[in-house]
Amino acid sequence: MTATATSFQPVPQPDPAKAPVTQDMLTIPRKLPDGPANLVGMTRDQMRQAMIDIGVPEKQAKMRMGQLWQWIYVWGVRDFALMTNLAKDLRAKLAETYVLAVPEVVTRQVSEDGTRKYLVRIAGGHEVEVVYIPETDRGTLCVSSQVGCTLTCSFCHTGTQKLVRNLTTAEIVGQVMVARDDLGEWPHPGQDVSELGPRRLSNIVLMGMGEPLYNFENVRDAMKICMDPEGIQLSRRRITLSTSGIVPEIARTAVEIGCQLAVSFHATTDDVRNVLVPVNRKWNIEALLTALREYPALSNSERITFEYVMLRGVNDSDDDARRLVELIRGIPAKINLIPFNEWPGSPYQRSTKARIEAFGDIVNRAGYASPVRRPRGEDIMAACGQLKSATERARKSRAQIAAEVATGA
Repeated sequence: MTATATSFQPVPQPDPAKAPVTQDMLTIPRKLPDGPANLVGMTRDQMRQAMIDIGVPEKQAKMRMGQLWQWIYVWGVRDFALMTNLAKDLRAKLAETYVLAVPEVVTRQVSEDGTRKYLVRIAGGHEVEVVYIPETDRGTLCVSSQVGCTLTCSFCHTGTQKLVRNLTTAEIVGQVMVARDDLGEWPHPGQDVSELGPRRLSNIVLMGMGEPLYNFENVRDAMKICMDPEGIQLSRRRITLSTSGIVPEIARTAVEIGCQLAVSFHATTDDVRNVLVPVNRKWNIEALLTALREYPALSNSERITFEYVMLRGVNDSDDDARRLVELIRGIPAKINLIPFNEWPGSPYQRSTKARIEAFGDIVNRAGYASPVRRPRGEDIMAACGQLKSATERARKSRAQIAAEVATGA
């Protein structure tokens, strides 16, 4: 007999008063190492001002910014000397004053299924992971927004790594640029982008390390660069932001980014979701669903994706499936069922194939698409919920990780 949500024995959690689930921005190191300003990650207005700051006349600054923007984001060029439609003295001044820097690739792993995982190093020596997932009709890049994570979701390997800091706009858009480097997908200078055919990197999902909505401004600016029609040129419909439910930022996401939205839902009662996704203690299921009901209209999004990790005996009963479809009734939605990706020290097990299918049947009969996400890159720890910087993973034993999950440390 399959256990229901009421029989769930939760992993012990810390006292919320001692370990608040909200992010304390004051605890995150904000200062980056001193050095030349990085043009990668600047907004158009910021880059225009950068031109003025080195002596470009204001009347020319917008045009020069547009040329520089194209070199960086259409052709992927990071050597000022190669930007031949800029005057030599301007190129020299740019090289003296600014840099064009993206994260450093430390390791690159390729799974048996073609998934690529990059460990990249950013300012301060910190590391994050980025995953490229090739499919027959698309190529999706899973991008990180923070070093570590503050949410401590009990089923997520990334959540066992302490939050270090937010990524900058340059470090977020730089992950996309690094992947395009590796895929050889930049056109030659002057080449029409349409000549390249279907893109290998066609979609972005903000589902890597961190909670994107706790780094809103940097994520927003990075995605605007990716959506810029004279730059990387990805449609907002090909960008999906995944959140655990930071309710105050959901409407802002609709208005200021307008991308597709995915929600790490994972439970149908507050008691269970409080354990699986502790931010639920601040914004519960009712508050989250209220915000989500308004999102499609505000963002012109077609539907919201509900991410639902399948945990044996925890959230996978028929009663859970029936509660789920009742909770989301009236919201344009699809439900991604995610077989749990196990990691060393994990306190959970993957639901059986039969249980996942039975759960999906109930959801389908209610009129919702419920595809089962095929785990990708498991052999290189690149699957959903498995990302964690290599240095952090290597320095902890399995017993230490298990103890942290059990105590909520």
